[in-house]
Amino acid sequence: MKLEILKTLGGLTSSAKHGPEGGENNLTHEAHLSPVPIYIVTHAGQLPSEFLEPSPERQLVIGFDCEGVDLCRNGTLCIMQLAFSDAIYLVDAIQGGEMLMKACKPALESSYITKVIHDCKRDSEALYFQFGIKLHNVVDIQIAYFLIEEQEGRTRVLADYISFVGLLADPRYCGISYVEKEEVRVLLRQDPNFWTYGQLSELMVCAAADDVRFLLYIYHKMVAKLNQQSLWYLAVRGAMYCRCYCLNDNAFADWPSLPPIPDNLIADENAPEEEILCVLDVPPGKMGRVIGRRGASILSIKESCNAEVFIGGTRGPADKVFIIGPVQQVRKAEAMLRGRMLDVF
Repeated sequence: MKLEILKTLGGLTSSAKHGPEGGENNLTHEAHLSPVPIYIVTHAGQLPSEFLEPSPERQLVIGFDCEGVDLCRNGTLCIMQLAFSDAIYLVDAIQGGEMLMKACKPALESSYITKVIHDCKRDSEALYFQFGIKLHNVVDIQIAYFLIEEQEGRTRVLADYISFVGLLADPRYCGISYVEKEEVRVLLRQDPNFWTYGQLSELMVCAAADDVRFLLYIYHKMVAKLNQQSLWYLAVRGAMYCRCYCLNDNAFADWPSLPPIPDNLIADENAPEEEILCVLDVPPGKMGRVIGRRGASILSIKESCNAEVFIGGTRGPADKVFIIGPVQQVRKAEAMLRGRMLDVF
């Protein structure tokens, strides 16, 4: 049975249907503008063999995202989107279950398949705690965006956050208005279980596909702008984003090693400093002091240190602060955060 779905986004029309495998080809501007088939996957046999069996001879770059209910360790991952240049696959984790996700595990952990995503932290957390998958080899376009800003001389405020909708609208990378995203957000606020209902509706298919269909195009635009040092930052920070909320008892010892600083960058007089992820425990009752009124305290720390600071918030872990950046800046942020936790009499 074949389901045809027509969807217009920013003047583009796409078709969605059930069908066979697709492959990975060189992305062009014309391909970016052209409709691609969307395949709804409920068993592994519907996925391309080069995805299921990663190899150095058939390396891939794919767009990647996840949808779910309260996407985190305690939520429910419902849909996993995979965007190839000639097809989009919506992996139905509800219908396909553990067996389907287990079949995807080698690809998601493989260094031979690059996963292009926007803000991978919660997606990685859900994959790790719900399916035991350690997401690896990502290109996070949110990280890439700010690296390009810095590389081109624009000062980044670490409190800044570029949304996917905002990045998509940037004419340097895509120039697409994604007004339909707000329609889905409204539905999610009205019904948090939107992604859990059995048969995927036309709106659900379109919304899921639209979140990944432009990722490869943006990826090629961004990679062309990044110098070698920025590419290393992109790789190492992406790896730490994947680990960020996936805290376990062995300090990430079972995760792949972080990308080392390339030899030619070490020899440079402006060689980058090693980057680390620090997890800081916050005693009971102290998180409010760490965050400050309306986030003022943690914002001040972000502005004082060249490091990124994340808190678990309502989705947890509620008693941890995660700091990512160069060693000295991370230690500086850590000291400032510990100072905020001290009792003052």
